[in-house]
Amino acid sequence: MTSERPERWFSHVKLKGMKPNRPPTPMESWIRLANEPGVGPVMARTILDQFSDAHAFYLATPDALRARLPAQVAQRALRPCAPELANIIDQTLCWAAKPGHHLVTFSDPAYPPRLRQMTDAPVMLFAQGDLTVLLREAIAIVGARRATPDGLDNAYAFAGYMARQGWCVVSGLADGIDGAAHQGALAAGLQGGGTIAVLGTGMDNMYPKSHAGLATEIVDKGGLLVSELPLGSPVLPKNFPSRNRIVAGLTRGVLVVEATLRSGSLITARLAVEMGREVFAIPGSIHSPLTRGTHSLIQQGAKLVECGQDILSEFGSVAVKTAEPRARAGTAPRSPVWRAIGYDPVSAQVLQSRTGLPPETVQLELIALEMAGSIDRREGGCVARPRPPR
Repeated sequence: MTSERPERWFSHVKLKGMKPNRPPTPMESWIRLANEPGVGPVMARTILDQFSDAHAFYLATPDALRARLPAQVAQRALRPCAPELANIIDQTLCWAAKPGHHLVTFSDPAYPPRLRQMTDAPVMLFAQGDLTVLLREAIAIVGARRATPDGLDNAYAFAGYMARQGWCVVSGLADGIDGAAHQGALAAGLQGGGTIAVLGTGMDNMYPKSHAGLATEIVDKGGLLVSELPLGSPVLPKNFPSRNRIVAGLTRGVLVVEATLRSGSLITARLAVEMGREVFAIPGSIHSPLTRGTHSLIQQGAKLVECGQDILSEFGSVAVKTAEPRARAGTAPRSPVWRAIGYDPVSAQVLQSRTGLPPETVQLELIALEMAGSIDRREGGCVARPRPPR
């Protein structure tokens, strides 16, 4: 039986660095399993439960394969490695040979323990950057791509606060809330918990293109880029829900900042619940479609949060090192007019109704508040509390 194992591996395949009729290396076995047609993460997990690792699977005898696995899966392992698959293996090994590039297999000590608990855990992760962040306590911060300025500020502030407490901030590198969360975590500096960006494309196909600079900054400042998808994987809608399961799986909880009722962030929250993770949500204006998703989560049992300590209180005692953010936080001048102003634009007429003050008094108060920097003028002469600094 031993003599037939090499023949079924690279038979008739001629690639750089690969000799035909030789047994695979352990890493070649892992790459093949991660890309084997018809073998997804769930079946791969079944294979790994039956064999010690991918290498043992591909070196197993036909009798052992047929005894432990469905006939179709056993037959795939017995076939010679197809040229297309051998090319993927070659390209992946070339990518991994570059500085700062890593292939983290399911059996690797660097593989995140929380991710390993998933029944559909990735067989292998492409990673670029500092692998140590994979083993830190992590919180996901996700939300709408077309976020409001307040939402962006909240994501940035909460991510910065959690990173300064030593938590790694995980998100999906998307526009909007994801990008602000990564930036907030980076602002905590090298002493912070860092950030992980989970891609929904191959590592050589950064998406969105506008975040290529952010991706570089994440790597340069001690963070990590991660993907389970093969090199060259394009932007496909079906890949993003799969990406979201990794975002949730890496963490102890998910904070949703802003989301519509059809948001992918709600998929992440649902997956988090299924994995036994905590779900948090920031409330907002009842008039905004971007808070309907977060309000729905709160109605379903997600914890409403207004400050970072609300999150930490769910995970045990953590020493507070810095001033914590509050959702849509502002200063508090002693003014009845200021107390009547929220973060949604409001007119002077509405303020008169809320305060019961004469129009001239309201106008004088507004002038004083604006000069003090306590309010912002918005479109149509309306006013609102200022957004927190970035």
